[in-house]
Amino acid sequence: MVHHSWSMDYRAGFYDSTHPPPEFGHAMLKYFSLEPGYVNLNNGSFGTVPRPVTRFCNELTNKVEANPDRYHRFSFKPLLADSRERVAQLVGAHTDECVFVSNATAAINTIMRNLEWNAEDIIIQTTTTWRSTSRVMHYIADTRPYPMLSTFKLTFPTTHKAILEAFHAHIKGLKNNMLTVSENGRQVRKGKIVAVIDAIVANPASYMPWKDMVAICREEGVVSLVDGAHCLGQEVGINLSEIRPDFWISNCHKWLYSRRGSAVLYVPFRNQHLIRSSVPTSTHYVSPRDGLGGPKAPNFVMQHEWPGAIDFSSYLCIPTSLEFRAWLGGEEVINTYCRNLSIKGSKRLAAMLGTNVMDETPDSQLTLNMSNVKLPLPANVSNDKKTEVNDFLELSLLREYNVFAVTFYHNNAWWVRCSSQVFNDISDFEKLGTALIALCREVKMSVLNSHGEDATHA
Repeated sequence: MVHHSWSMDYRAGFYDSTHPPPEFGHAMLKYFSLEPGYVNLNNGSFGTVPRPVTRFCNELTNKVEANPDRYHRFSFKPLLADSRERVAQLVGAHTDECVFVSNATAAINTIMRNLEWNAEDIIIQTTTTWRSTSRVMHYIADTRPYPMLSTFKLTFPTTHKAILEAFHAHIKGLKNNMLTVSENGRQVRKGKIVAVIDAIVANPASYMPWKDMVAICREEGVVSLVDGAHCLGQEVGINLSEIRPDFWISNCHKWLYSRRGSAVLYVPFRNQHLIRSSVPTSTHYVSPRDGLGGPKAPNFVMQHEWPGAIDFSSYLCIPTSLEFRAWLGGEEVINTYCRNLSIKGSKRLAAMLGTNVMDETPDSQLTLNMSNVKLPLPANVSNDKKTEVNDFLELSLLREYNVFAVTFYHNNAWWVRCSSQVFNDISDFEKLGTALIALCREVKMSVLNSHGEDATHA
């Protein structure tokens, strides 16, 4: 680990690492900057930054501005290497297989725009792929040489077993229909298949059997790109060297307590030759037209080390984030609390609403720190009114109740997604429930009735 000369007392006034933390729940709120009275059940969207991390970033900014040349020319590189090392250890990878980018969308773009495509290639997305990720895949499919886009249908509730069976069948079906050519006396399929796999679906919040899906891809000769946007800080015990995805990405700012925006892009050594350029292209890009004497290709780490002048604090604060998490008890302790609260809180919310949780598997296998609860709203809402209903719910939650959780429509029903963090407790779910009871009643009486919708069936 790097022990640099920039000594920062970022803990002072916030926590003493020699003393244990308070119990999880509202006693933890003092370590975060949330305004008094605001109930945040939406950590999954933007993350929440602890005060010690904010202080580190602010003090780092002051030190940078005191001598920008020293920082940019000499000081930041060992700090960045330290952050990469810490994250690599967390996910079971080599340090030089991990680089930072601004967010998961940037990582997806880096991979998809570097792969060489042919018209016979197929990209697999799902019906629940995050929209920005799906847009990247559509862009690739809309661009010469126009690879094909295949959509694997996912609807929840379901089970890991059902997902794996359907995913494997989907891949086999695609392979059976691919064109083949004769090479050395045998038939070889033209084109490749690239599967974009959610580790944790955002909406509906669902933990996927992504490790087994990666194994299926490897068995079937399919390239696996794992969108683990919600993984770091929520899923414990990731070991990428054992799982062996072809590519893997995760945000650090959602669940790992780093400043926005920061994400890790994992490319194993065996595939780094495929990522010829960072996005945007770095000054360290190596062109075949270059003469001798330039950096050795592939220079995956070097290209991502300097994408141009940016605020690196969101990357450099990660060791501080991990130290704070270690003081709280570590990954297992944090996520055990959050998962248990997610399961318990969602059941309490469902009881208040008179509905049900989405994940009704015996062991809650689809649930980590986020859960989905059905809303008592009509299912038969016209498509052009779904956005209006959703906007009304989310705006009213914030304006009228100062509480927030994501609402959405899936599989002919309305749902709310609740994220559990160490500063939450069961009373937060109850406050959300009180708000949703009133707002769902208002939706049925005014928003839907004003458009002639059938508001009688919840």
